Amino acid sequence: MLDQAFEQVYTKFKLHFYKQVFNKFATREATLTTVESFCMEVIMALGSPTIAEFSNMMNLSTPNAAYKINNLVKKGYVKKVQSETDKREYHLYPTRKYIDYYSISYAYLQKVVDRAKQRFTMEELQSLERMLRIVSDELMPEIPLPARSTEAKPE
Repeated sequence: MLDQAFEQVYTKFKLHFYKQVFNKFATREATLTTVESFCMEVIMALGSPTIAEFSNMMNLSTPNAAYKINNLVKKGYVKKVQSETDKREYHLYPTRKYIDYYSISYAYLQKVVDRAKQRFTMEELQSLERMLRIVSDELMPEIPLPARSTEAKPE
């Protein structure tokens, strides 16, 4: 039963995102390919990864990753910023153009969270948060995520 509940929630989030993305394609507002959309999702999840960190996460060769990144830069979705500590490295930042595009997914997540806050007691919400943190931190060690930063990202 638990596996079905997890699958349903995960599937609903994915389907909502895909529905919104395809709606953008239908109105010709989107210029990202499906693979580029996945690449941007990874960049967003990793924070401000280097090209090497991105290629490692995606299991791509560095030249292939650099090619994909350069296409995203040309389309205006990613900005490469040279590292202050290692001038050979560049960190990847989503631009405002992508942040606006990405808000499709985040807005629905926020709507679901707001509904949960209305539906559940504070104690239930704290329990849900605790369980989700355990799932993320302990039960999914294969996918480490950086700590969320409050620093401003370049536009």
